[in-house]
Amino acid sequence: MQDVAESVFAPHDMSFVQWIAMLKLSEGQAQTASDLCRAMCHDNGAVTRMLDTLEERGFVSRQRSQQDRRVVELTLTATGAAQVEALKPKLIDELNLLLTDFSAAEFSELTRLLDKLYQALDARHSAARQGVN
Repeated sequence: MQDVAESVFAPHDMSFVQWIAMLKLSEGQAQTASDLCRAMCHDNGAVTRMLDTLEERGFVSRQRSQQDRRVVELTLTATGAAQVEALKPKLIDELNLLLTDFSAAEFSELTRLLDKLYQALDARHSAARQGVN
């Protein structure tokens, strides 16, 4: 499935992971590099390199927090927000093509199972953040 996503983003010189990071910023799910590391299960080095690239391309900006100068806040630029929105329907179209052979019942079952998986992953992620195994 990631190959399908990568095929959508490659013509725009962007990776699926970069787009997901920008999506998380656009939806307010992350405000710092640390937030992105946690949300995307990536290490600091990988996220820093990705943010360097996104900043060079004008998609993301970094600023020191006014409340805590140790914190660097991330902001999706207008260009970045436009890129997220422009690529969203293209990804949806590609994913819809993958689902054309599914019956309504199969699609409902897939949705139910993916929701169950998402909830389990979310619970595990929340427990890990709180230091619970």
